Amino acid sequence: MKKIFITAFLLSTITTMPTMALDLSSIGQRNQPNGNSVMFEGDSETDSSETDSQTSVIKQEQPSSVIKQAQPAPTKPQIIFPGAVKIVAVVNGEIITTEDLQNRINAFVMNTRIPVNEQTQNMIVQRTLQAAIDEKLKLQDAEKNGITISDKDIEQSVKFFETSNKIPAGKLKQILKENGVNYDVFLEQMKSDLAWIRIIRKLSYAEGELTEKEIETAQKEADKDLSTPKYMVSEILIKNKNAKNLDVLVSNLRQDPRFDLYAMQFSEAPSSSKGGNLGWINKERLIAPLKKALGKLKAGEVSDPIKVGQDYYILKLERIFDPKKDKAETPTKENIKKFLEERRMEELAAKHLQELRQASVVEVRM
Repeated sequence: MKKIFITAFLLSTITTMPTMALDLSSIGQRNQPNGNSVMFEGDSETDSSETDSQTSVIKQEQPSSVIKQAQPAPTKPQIIFPGAVKIVAVVNGEIITTEDLQNRINAFVMNTRIPVNEQTQNMIVQRTLQAAIDEKLKLQDAEKNGITISDKDIEQSVKFFETSNKIPAGKLKQILKENGVNYDVFLEQMKSDLAWIRIIRKLSYAEGELTEKEIETAQKEADKDLSTPKYMVSEILIKNKNAKNLDVLVSNLRQDPRFDLYAMQFSEAPSSSKGGNLGWINKERLIAPLKKALGKLKAGEVSDPIKVGQDYYILKLERIFDPKKDKAETPTKENIKKFLEERRMEELAAKHLQELRQASVVEVRM
């Protein structure tokens, strides 16, 4: 069975297709641990969202968990919603059915090879349902703002997708069918992603250019980063209501190197859109339970579940940066500008999606 990536196809298109500037397909929350996350201690003198991982522009290598990993065996699609088709949600008057959701779950299984079982089923269903609701909201917003995705746009994206995944021309439909994924559902997801990128790009243009002061401030922060010990950390946050069989989840994470994939699909933290990666952080900024757990880890290790309030964190220590032993390349002005532009677009996307969610009328019937 050929492995292809549906939900993250934009990640491979952003640097090639002229209509795309940034991977926004999975951005639903701010990738901003400080301020939005209880992971970090508060700072009354400064805005903590402008420190550590949020402004760190130390040149980062990909975590070991995403470099040429051994992949699990293909997982066959499983029927979650047998029987007659039912409505599972209504989004501003538009329906989502069990058939729609089943297709998206099958796409998830094909993409991630994470099996649907007692430990994962609830998280997969809830994550997939929220993604389907967001997809509706994005398409509705595009229509409201006069943004259209033509058949030619879709055709070009499909061709690029096939080329990127080394799929022979015209074989995509067959592969999707074998995995229980309706081709029209795939195209609808692609259309939603393309429309969302254009919406956020339009919002970004309205913000204007970055100022020299913003770039200079980030440069100073980068210089400070290079002289401070840092830890590259990834997280998974599981809310109390979904905290079932966490020891099994940790066991899976210690055997399966794809921590980022699990975080992207299951974590309820703002960092989920980045595969749980918080970037380089100062361990001293973490709250006590997480700082203690991190102190016990070696690079590449995954922590036990850590209870913080009513919720649970699972951490992975990716790498350690010691300025006394490690050398880091000082980022250029262009590096910093690109970093700031991408961060701003992520924040705009997160804010706008949250506004759409709050203004919507959504009825879930599950």
